[in-house]
Amino acid sequence: ARRLARELGPRTVVDLDDRKRSERRAEAARDAGWLELRHDRGDGDPLASGVEAAIIADAMGEAVADVPFAGPILAADLARRAGARPIDGAVIAFSADLIHPAVVSGPATDTPILAVDHAARGPVAAYVLVPEGDGYHLALAEAAEADGASDGADLTRAIHSLPTDVPLRPVPDQSRRLTRDDLDAWAALGLALTSADLVGLMRGALDVSVAYAQERKQYGVPIGTFQAVQHLLAESRCLMEAAFSAALYPAWAVDQLGPDEARAAGRVAKAYCARAARTVCETAVQVHGGMGNTWDCIVHVYLRRALLSSQWFGDAGEQLRQLERTRLGVTYGLS
Repeated sequence: ARRLARELGPRTVVDLDDRKRSERRAEAARDAGWLELRHDRGDGDPLASGVEAAIIADAMGEAVADVPFAGPILAADLARRAGARPIDGAVIAFSADLIHPAVVSGPATDTPILAVDHAARGPVAAYVLVPEGDGYHLALAEAAEADGASDGADLTRAIHSLPTDVPLRPVPDQSRRLTRDDLDAWAALGLALTSADLVGLMRGALDVSVAYAQERKQYGVPIGTFQAVQHLLAESRCLMEAAFSAALYPAWAVDQLGPDEARAAGRVAKAYCARAARTVCETAVQVHGGMGNTWDCIVHVYLRRALLSSQWFGDAGEQLRQLERTRLGVTYGLS
């Protein structure tokens, strides 16, 4: 997975604008079967576990591969839970905070919604939740062809706002309503995938920074020989390894524990990984000095992607607040 992800990932920031390369890497990801990991295997269970999906997410993050993965995987998983056949290229529409899937009660969208991690070009198709009794069913919001521009800072994953009044069309062959447990289990997968992506980003940013510290010279010697730089990189390594350990359990929990427990495990991992990734990626920019934020250096692409993965399904603060409510029974702050 890491070998293929490195082949898919950009070498420079300029590579991100290469349309032919983008088409080749999208085809390679499809041929590898990565986008079908959470499809129904015929008995209601997914073809692959949360662990296997997280392995790919980790590899994609390490290579900052600009290939839609988490978006289509999450859409396929939710469609499977509704008993529907996944629609090729569809993703999940989120509310503006990127924490909750968009809920639409009428025949068309009434507020702007965000389609996350879909193909940068081509029509945008996103699932939304429509209330039905004590659950939800899926509907599809579609917008005109995307122009490659994204509403987010992440240069590797597209985010597009679907305007208000986008008509909804039904998703065929749904055999069951989505319950709160379904959405909790699905959110646990989202937390596991974004945590794994953050771990991969830390690993990739650290590898790039160590290589740079070995080559870049100041006062006639590599900057990697300076103790201050060594301390920064060593601390980053410790944060990355700890985040990797934290992310293993929720990836397993997706399919092995109940929805509440799986989501709680994901919250713990996301809280740690989001904070660690911010520190590690900012350290990587700092080690690169003035060029770290320029188009001549790819390291800031890791930081940009980490910002989206941290916010998607809720940042560290959101996860800690939810854990506080569920584990301590505190609604508004500690008292």
